[in-house]
Amino acid sequence: MSHEETATEAARRSERFGALPERIRPEDMVETTPAVRHDPDRDAYDSDDFAVRYGL
Repeated sequence: MSHEETATEAARRSERFGALPERIRPEDMVETTPAVRHDPDRDAYDSDDFAVRYGL
């Protein structure tokens, strides 16, 4: 194996593997979605209404 072949192979390796890929932040690797869609009727709790219906 000659020195020229080794330099050519090294140049090919450097071209292919010479730089690492761009870093990805951990925050960008996670996607959060709610398990249930927002339902305004379900979240409209009125403590006075509950007391009138079930407490009296």
